[in-house]
Amino acid sequence: MKKKRFRFLSVTSVLYPLLFGLLIIALWQGQVLHKLLNTTTLILPLPTRIISVISDNFPAIAEDTWATLSVIIPGLLLGSVLGYLLAVFATNSPRFGATGLTIIAAISAIPTVALAAGVLQWTRDVSTDVTVRSYVMKLIIVTIVSIASMTLNAYRGLTELKPFALDLMKSYAAGKFIKLRAPNSLPYIFTSLKVSVPACVIAALVSEYFAEKITGVGRRIRECILQAQYSTAWAYIAVACLIGIVLFAILMASEKVIMRKRSS
Repeated sequence: MKKKRFRFLSVTSVLYPLLFGLLIIALWQGQVLHKLLNTTTLILPLPTRIISVISDNFPAIAEDTWATLSVIIPGLLLGSVLGYLLAVFATNSPRFGATGLTIIAAISAIPTVALAAGVLQWTRDVSTDVTVRSYVMKLIIVTIVSIASMTLNAYRGLTELKPFALDLMKSYAAGKFIKLRAPNSLPYIFTSLKVSVPACVIAALVSEYFAEKITGVGRRIRECILQAQYSTAWAYIAVACLIGIVLFAILMASEKVIMRKRSS
């Protein structure tokens, strides 16, 4: 009975959002949204027009998509590793760790737009090559966003332990970190990544707005809007949404596999 209910919940958790998305697309294609929003197909192109633009400009869009992914993935991985190491340090050194966590929490509250503008000025002297310093600027922003989420969530996983479990580890003279703290932090790591993945996608897109190098999905959205090429801009917006959805789907699938092996 429980298995059937779990399968039902798993199916409906995917089916309902999918049906809602299809409904929105149908209303959009039927121009019902245009009437509700009092806009035109020039400002809000039809889905078929957006798909047509993506098909006609696929090589250029693919190149910009890779430019954005080449920032998101390394920044997410680097920030997650650094964030976890900071959480471990805060766990082992509570006196200094409490101060560090407060600073990280404050940094996480900084708007990405403000962060991007500040990092842009800071990285102007990193290299004489505009490509290098633009990439470094975007990578730093994505990394910072990822660090903040991972540190705070991993710290909870490393410290929120049952008292009897710590006493048991002490009685066995076993390593508390490898045997207890690290496994306990695993669900919190995935909770952090669920926040970090969409946040890193947004951070990468926003940072591309400010970057000197005209490349990436975020920068193309800006350039197309400035040039009133709204169909192309919406094509890049659709690609940006697709990037977030695919990365989040990969994360969810990874979590299901890893947590299933952990519980077995």
